[in-house]
Parts: sequence; C-alpha cells; structure tokens
Amino acid sequence: MDTEKLNQGQCDSFKSLLDDPSPAVRDALLEKFVELGDSARQFLIEIACDPNRILAPHAQHFLRELKLSDPGAEFIAFIRSMNYELESGILLLARAVNPTLKIAACRRELGAIAARCAELTVEPSSPRERCRIINRVLFHEWAFRGNVEDYNDPRNSLIDQVLARRKGLPITMSILYVIIAERLELELQLVGMPSHVMVGCYLEELPFFIDPFDRGIMREPEEIFDYLRERRIEPEFHHLAPTPAREIFSRCCLNLINHSHTDPVHAKMFASFVEEFAATYERNSP
Repeated sequence: MDTEKLNQGQCDSFKSLLDDPSPAVRDALLEKFVELGDSARQFLIEIACDPNRILAPHAQHFLRELKLSDPGAEFIAFIRSMNYELESGILLLARAVNPTLKIAACRRELGAIAARCAELTVEPSSPRERCRIINRVLFHEWAFRGNVEDYNDPRNSLIDQVLARRKGLPITMSILYVIIAERLELELQLVGMPSHVMVGCYLEELPFFIDPFDRGIMREPEEIFDYLRERRIEPEFHHLAPTPAREIFSRCCLNLINHSHTDPVHAKMFASFVEEFAATYERNSP
C-alpha cells in the first residue's frame, strides 16, 4: 500500500471534486481513495479537521465510506466547527476512546428512553411535571444513578458506558438528562457549578434545578446556595447560570485526563482536546 503523502497536484484535484454531487464522480473518487490507501486517509483527515467547513463534511463522508475514519480527528473537527450540539458531541467523544462504538445503537437507546417519557406525558404539563416524568423513567424504570462507589472510573465520563452500566458522574448524568429533554422538546440547561454539575430549568417564573447524580432530586435556588455553603464555597448568582457547551465538553475531557492515570495515550489525547477547545475559542473571539 502506498503510504507516501499526496503531491500538491493530487491534493488540489481531489479538493476540487470532494463536494461534487455527481454519484459517478463520488464513486470514482472512492475507488481512487481505496487504491491510494493510507495516503488518502491522511489527506482526508487533514481536510476533515480544516476550518474550511464546506469541504470538511465531504471528507468525513469519504472517511466513513473507507472505514478509515480517525475518531480523534473527528472530535477535533467537531471542536473546530463550533457547532456544539450536545448529543452528537458526547457520542463523538466516546467514539474517540472506542473507535468501534456503534453510535446508532446509542441513539436508539436514547430514543427508547425519550419515547417512554413521551408515552407517560399528559398534556398540558408544566416543565416541572415533565421533569418528574423524566425522573420516573430514568431513575426508576431504567435505574440510572450516580456512581458513588467508584467515582473515578473513567467509564463514568463516557456516554456509551453510562448507557450500558446505568451510572455515571454528575456531568454525564446531567448531559444524559438534557439530551432526553431535548428529544422531548423541553429546553433545559446544563449548570456547571464548582465541584458539581446539575440541570437548570428556566421556563417557569422562578428557576429550579435537577440533580441527576442524586436520582433527579429537584432543588430551589436557595437550596443550591446551601449546597455550595456546605462545601465551603461562597455562593454567587453566576453559579445558577447556564454553562456554555464548550465549557461542558472541556470539563468532560478534564475529568477523563484526571481519571486516566494508567492510560497515558488517551490522557494525552484528552489534553489535546482541551487545548483545541481553548485555541478554537481564542481564534473566534471578537
């Protein structure tokens, strides 16, 4: 197999054809990429991670067709896209660790949970009532819970493992909760406070908060402040504000770094993700 890097003429030629909609052209390109092997893989990964958002999805398509996709590069491309859709991002992060992960199977499990919630919902229902339905399904019927016994297990930070083992960290349990709510068209927010992550609902006159790590217990703002005081943290109003998705994903990666002491290869990869989130934010800040 040819492993040499493509020359500039080849690169320019392939770039000009990557977004061609003709099935005949795309089939011919795929055949050529198969012939070129690893050199095609390197070319496509570079395009997939390039800030050029027009060509990146097409490169990702051919990588999938070739079954040569680099999950780490895919997550880097996700970071650079700045389109931080929660469900896709957390699944791509899990696949960076487990390249054989079947994302479609995870989505089916999420869909089944959301469908059960929808089945139990009687309209009209208030946001708080709808959250109670999610609590019933997640924490009673599906038996999800926070992993207090083995908090530092890296699997707690990976959504596929959370779905399989029915337990996780505050951040992944909260992400799961918000994903289910999104599928039900209920707008909830992730709230990353010091030492903990919860879910915030800002759809009623006063906000309330859900702690998925503690089986969905609902808390009022003053209870959150009491929670922080108990941990010797001086509460401030910004602790109740939604946290940007970029910060949530970075926090997931930091958790994985901290919990991957025996896996330096993956720890290095997670560190590169954190650096890329910071660099991408810096490049695109006004």
